[in-house]
Amino acid sequence: MEKEIWKPSNMLNPVPAVMVSCGREGETPNIVTIAWAGTVCSDPVMVSISVRPTRHSYGIIKDTGEFVINLVNTPLTKACDYCGVKTGAKVNKWEDMHLTPLPSQVVRCPGIAESPVNLECKVKEVIPLGSHDLFLAEVVSVTVDRKYLDENGRFDINAANLVAYSHGEYYELGEYLGKFGYSVQKSEPKKGTKKKS
Repeated sequence: MEKEIWKPSNMLNPVPAVMVSCGREGETPNIVTIAWAGTVCSDPVMVSISVRPTRHSYGIIKDTGEFVINLVNTPLTKACDYCGVKTGAKVNKWEDMHLTPLPSQVVRCPGIAESPVNLECKVKEVIPLGSHDLFLAEVVSVTVDRKYLDENGRFDINAANLVAYSHGEYYELGEYLGKFGYSVQKSEPKKGTKKKS
């Protein structure tokens, strides 16, 4: 096995591709695509997003202390990309991508109705890091699309065809390989085409 040593870089891939919606009173809400988002705590439920201070959404999120993380599935991939390369200071991303604002339950900014999952978040801390600032936030409400509920009312997130972002490219999640703890089970999981989140 041969390895090369490279300079430090962001090679942690794949990551979730998400669209973050935000808004200030009296202004059109905006959407920014974030590739650096993640779970940081389960109790309380907390997430993080990293945003460049130069982005139009940065000031909105910092001023309001609120945002919504909208998960991206295959049908939303083009909108996700568009919202990452266009600025809300010049275009209305909702209209351009035919997206529907979804009234939130707790925060004041809308989610994206077409997204399978919307995570309403309130900022707890902003940490300047360099090129990006890290927003640590508590998830205060979650909305899910009913079409992904099974006959028992369980939400099947794997049926939503979620998208991952890997080094500048978008991918639909692939073949099911196993579930948490399968390595210590007596029988191996059956491989199939189930989407794994």
